[in-house]
Amino acid sequence: MAARSELGATGRETPDDRRRRVVAPRLAALDDRWYPVAIVVALVLIGIGIVLVPEYVPISLVFPVLVVAGVLLEPRRLGLVLAATGLVVAFWVPRSLLSPARVVGVIVAVAVVMGLVVVIARSRDRVGVRGFSGDRMFADLRDRIASVGQIPALPDGWSATSSILSAHGDRFSGDFVVAHLDASGDRLELALVDVSGKGTGAGTRSLLLSGALGGLLGAVPSTDFLSAANDYLVRQGWEEGFATAVHVELDLRTGAYSIANAGHPSPARYVSGRARWTVLDAGRGPLLGVIPGIGFPRQTGTLDRGDGLLIYSDGVVEARDRDLTDGIDRMLGVAAMSVLRDGDVARDVCESARSGEDDDRAALSVRRL
Repeated sequence: MAARSELGATGRETPDDRRRRVVAPRLAALDDRWYPVAIVVALVLIGIGIVLVPEYVPISLVFPVLVVAGVLLEPRRLGLVLAATGLVVAFWVPRSLLSPARVVGVIVAVAVVMGLVVVIARSRDRVGVRGFSGDRMFADLRDRIASVGQIPALPDGWSATSSILSAHGDRFSGDFVVAHLDASGDRLELALVDVSGKGTGAGTRSLLLSGALGGLLGAVPSTDFLSAANDYLVRQGWEEGFATAVHVELDLRTGAYSIANAGHPSPARYVSGRARWTVLDAGRGPLLGVIPGIGFPRQTGTLDRGDGLLIYSDGVVEARDRDLTDGIDRMLGVAAMSVLRDGDVARDVCESARSGEDDDRAALSVRRL
């Protein structure tokens, strides 16, 4: 639909579309060229105001101009603005009515802001964006991660939820979920992945890996999914390139499931007949991205009515001052109470994690009703 809207309702390029395609980039380039000119003119006007009407034009006006320059200009063009700012401050100093100590304070403040502006400009130049387009780009990538991890609508008799809480409230997380429901609506594949690191530090690797694994899920046989993901990570050659993951294939007609584990905390199964959760600790393989060409064993079972599966990241069960076994037992207790209350198991175990804001927390729950 996006491509169709760009080319008009008929799918062909109209004269207006062609005009926008040709003119818009030229206008954008023109704006870029005029940014430094407009900013320097603003600084010149501030300098004139300081000379003619100093009581109405304070030197503090250079600060917002510098911030705008840092956001909009590349480092090469920013030098002209910094030079103009220096001249304005030089004109202001002999006309200032402040004490020498306060004048020095103003000069130091301007120098600090100029340094910060250079850092901002170099950072945006490294990304290759101007203005706030880079922020919009990362926000769009973050939203794409969330969309890939949305659980598709399941047929009657099934429910599934996921929850991801990042460390310290960051909007980027090293944990993510990918999901795929085949065209028949009978086979569901889910994967919960924990990239090394946490929060924003793991966000860039999470962005790349979620797109790759989202493309693999449903495109390769389920028995090969983790092997393909492992090979992909090995090829990246990241210094902190490992990840852990659990992949689940579920037949929604029969309840039969198959689970493969790549160095991830063992998933848990809820048996309604006994009203308790048990850990499925068989068939665990190595971390993703460490050993090339490795295979991953799978364990199988069947979910009867009322049964469920819970997949979670280490942030849900680990804490600095607690034993891992205690963390798992506590999580299973919270999950059991959530089932009895008919609550959201994934959300409840994430929110009750002892690690709190210190680690990324993610959980994925599937239940046969």
